[in-house]
Amino acid sequence: MYQQILHTPEGVRDIYNEECRRKNHIQNILHQVLYSYGYEDIQTPTFEFFDVFSREVGTVPSKELYKFFDREGNTLVLRPDITPSIARAVAKYFTEEDMPVRLCYVANTFINHTDFQGRLKENTQLGAELIGDGSVEADAEMIALVVESLLKAGLTEFQVSIGHVDFFKSLLRESRLDEEMEAELRELISNKNIYGVRELLEPLPISPGLREAFAAIPDLFGSVEILKKAEACAVTEDAKRALERLNKIYELLGCYGYENYVTFDLGVVSKYKYYTGIIFQAYTYGTGEAVAKGGRYDTLMDHFGKPAPATGFAFVVDRLMSALARQKVDMDVSVHKVLIVYQTSQAREAVARAVELRNQGKTVELMPRQIGRDYEAYARKHEIEEMICMEGETL
Repeated sequence: MYQQILHTPEGVRDIYNEECRRKNHIQNILHQVLYSYGYEDIQTPTFEFFDVFSREVGTVPSKELYKFFDREGNTLVLRPDITPSIARAVAKYFTEEDMPVRLCYVANTFINHTDFQGRLKENTQLGAELIGDGSVEADAEMIALVVESLLKAGLTEFQVSIGHVDFFKSLLRESRLDEEMEAELRELISNKNIYGVRELLEPLPISPGLREAFAAIPDLFGSVEILKKAEACAVTEDAKRALERLNKIYELLGCYGYENYVTFDLGVVSKYKYYTGIIFQAYTYGTGEAVAKGGRYDTLMDHFGKPAPATGFAFVVDRLMSALARQKVDMDVSVHKVLIVYQTSQAREAVARAVELRNQGKTVELMPRQIGRDYEAYARKHEIEEMICMEGETL
């Protein structure tokens, strides 16, 4: 009887053999960097109540969530983002903590993309959250973590693009645009469309200085010198404070020795509305999207009943893997493999030999001999370096 072979749904994929080994290897490298900065692991549930990722929290749109119901009729969602889950957990388990909390994680996220053909709907994220520290030093630590992790992963050519959401938001507050006009302006600035910005704002009753500031934002990206140029557009006190903070972050990154890996972009926007301060993304060759993203979210904890400043970031591991592969970054994930082929009557001796070799740090497969099997071809296919036949012959 013919049996249909089942495939994975659109937007998800299987990872196995060497690719899976490489992924675990990279995750271990990134994790070790986080441990070296004092971060402790946390695991949160794969699904949560809808309210954890609601519009008020400022995460992804409801239509992009995987939603379902429990037996009591509560709406549950597969997590599209890790940060709100950790914020909820910290509010519950660290209620009395008055010192900064450093947490790290590796977990999968799920977003039901509808307008990005070919984009994965399930991604592995590995990241860190620093909760209870509102300092500029904490912001610099996040960016330093990203830079150091990418270097340890084997990348040499990458840039972390840093912005500050309050630079743009403060101008929006000053302009008093309605919600629809604000959304259109965000889209134009995100696309670096200077002409579109001018055309949109021309008929509106806002000051010439504010209009010119908006029109200049798409061009405010590049090296640290761009912060000096941006001073002319900082027509609000909040915008001036944003530039001051970015300058301090750059100085602190010099202490780490990582200042050459950063650029600035004051027109950067994020789909996550909970960001309140700096926002950053890491880019490299081999992938069109950011391999890491993060920022400050000082009001997110309010939603879960424990007001506290916070900052964090996440690597999108699958994108990082793609970049490493396309840049042909050498990654030694080889192991010394041994295949022991034995007669059924020699099972005891075979197991004893396997235990001995495994204690020496070798990877050992046990396989009973069957007529017609080509063990040498199997060994070549699976990169097995040594094959032992229990009759005493080593091939």
